[in-house]
Amino acid sequence: MYTDRIDRQGRTLLDYYAERYPHSSRQDWLDRIQSGAISINDIPVSDPEMPLQPGQLLSYQRSPWIEPDVSFEIQSLYEDEHLLILSKPSGLPVLPGAGFLENTLWGWLRREYATPPVPIHRLGRGTSGVIVLAKTELARSQLSKDLRDRTFEKRYRALVTGIPDADQFTVTHRIGKVAYPQLGELYVATETGKEAISHCQVLERDRIPNATLLEVTIPTGRPHQIRIHLAAAGYPLWGDPLYGVGGVAINQNSVPGDCGYLLHAYTVGLIHPVSKEKMTIQAEPPTLLSPSYN
Repeated sequence: MYTDRIDRQGRTLLDYYAERYPHSSRQDWLDRIQSGAISINDIPVSDPEMPLQPGQLLSYQRSPWIEPDVSFEIQSLYEDEHLLILSKPSGLPVLPGAGFLENTLWGWLRREYATPPVPIHRLGRGTSGVIVLAKTELARSQLSKDLRDRTFEKRYRALVTGIPDADQFTVTHRIGKVAYPQLGELYVATETGKEAISHCQVLERDRIPNATLLEVTIPTGRPHQIRIHLAAAGYPLWGDPLYGVGGVAINQNSVPGDCGYLLHAYTVGLIHPVSKEKMTIQAEPPTLLSPSYN
């Protein structure tokens, strides 16, 4: 069930949904309204031209669906009464969305824990590796502050298309939202976006033909930052179906949850929220993201 509260008048029921949720076509919303899937103040309505009034509560009852299969090969890297640190497989979403509800890390946590630990940061569906979760409010509050203060270190392994000349480089393109037909909005490299910083170190050139293995450290944590930044620098992630050179969408039919790229959260460095011990947690990367000399 999805709910919305109307804040102004002057729109019809169909206009509201078609404008607010353009990821579905106007015809899709018309079909849903006429099928009785939408209610106003808990009363089903079928008239798409019904005028809306401020304060009304809209409810959309989405029909059940079959979720795509995912891997639940989740590895526990560390756990105590305050922290849970896991290694997430590629293909597993962290939170519900885009057709995923139970087949998510959050769904798994709800099944495994009476009080599910809360993710402190996110990893994209196609990104594997270390993810940190808080089991107490104290841990959540302190680690969230550490993220904001940039004392929470995250290192990634990434396979990119192309061969950089420099052994080290930093990408500082701003990241923000632009209009996107599939979702309404999409994060891309844009001058009007927020500050973002990615430090890149070449680990191995020609890891496979015309591909470079990089280590990437991100002091900031914008959505899809590494994918966008490496593409903006001219080195899109190998196999990325969405972001291309320039850090913008190259396929209007793709969404951020589409997989195919190779990105792994290799190391997280943090200060334990209670003991104040410095911790470094690693998740072994897949073969293509390990330098040949390892």
